[in-house]
This record gives sequence, structure tokens and C-alpha cells, in this order.
Amino acid sequence: MLLSEQAYKKIDREVAKFPAEQKQSAVMGALAIAQDESGWLSPDVMKEIADYLGMAAIAVQEVATFYAMYNTAPMGKFKITVCTNLPCALSGGEKAAQYLKHKLGIDYRETSADGQFTLQEGECMGACGDAPVMLVNNKRMCSWMSNEKIDALVEELKND
Repeated sequence: MLLSEQAYKKIDREVAKFPAEQKQSAVMGALAIAQDESGWLSPDVMKEIADYLGMAAIAVQEVATFYAMYNTAPMGKFKITVCTNLPCALSGGEKAAQYLKHKLGIDYRETSADGQFTLQEGECMGACGDAPVMLVNNKRMCSWMSNEKIDALVEELKND
């Protein structure tokens, strides 16, 4: 088994939310749990989830590759997703992204040499009034990201 007993207990809690004959409905939660534990979703991890949920491996892969929140390749310790949708772009998102790219020395879909940061573009995060907006590891929303706030965020993450 590639996933820990604790991960399977969490997946079982997701499965319990659905009728027994529809346990495949827990696939999104199972993928998130596996990614939290492994850092990314390897083909072997996706196959293990498919077997556990009684699904075809390709069906799990289809879900994992459709949604941007799932990492199907290794990422840095911190994945920073910058909203590049039009409202954010017009409200400083492009400038914030350029500043972050320069600061980290990487472009979108790249990982820093030290393995700490991966930078990605993202679609609307539902916080247009808080632009520019960034998301760290799919869980932490960062709003009104000025150069000073970007500096503070990067330093905080480096020290984590």
C-alpha cells in the first residue's frame, strides 16, 4: 500500500458520505487526501485509489487531470497559484505574477531549483474583489498581494 492507514481512515470517512453502491463518488476527496499525504498523485497512487473505490484507473486519472487542484507531477513544497482571470489581471494580478516570477526565478509550470516553490496560473478563485489573489497549496487564499505581501509570504514559506 502506498497510502498510510490514516489516509485510508480519512478516505473511509469520505466514502461514508455516499450510498454504499456509489463509493466512487468519494473520488475527489480521496484524491485530495492522497495528494496531501504524497505531495502529488503518481500513476501508482491513482491506481491504488481506483482499486479501493472499485473504479477503472482511467476514470480516476480523468478526474485528477481535469481539475487544476490535483498535481499529477511532482511539485515544490509550496505550490503558489496566481489567479490570472480577467478581473484579477486588471487589478494588479499580472504585475504581482511578474514580481513573483522574478523573485522566485521561475515561470509558470516551473519549480525552483531548491524544490521549494512551484508557480502556476489559476482560473477564478471567487475573490475578484480581493485581487490580486494567490492560493498556496490549494488551501490558503492570499488577497491583495502587493510586492510587500509577496515578499512576506515567500519569507514565511521559506522559514516553514
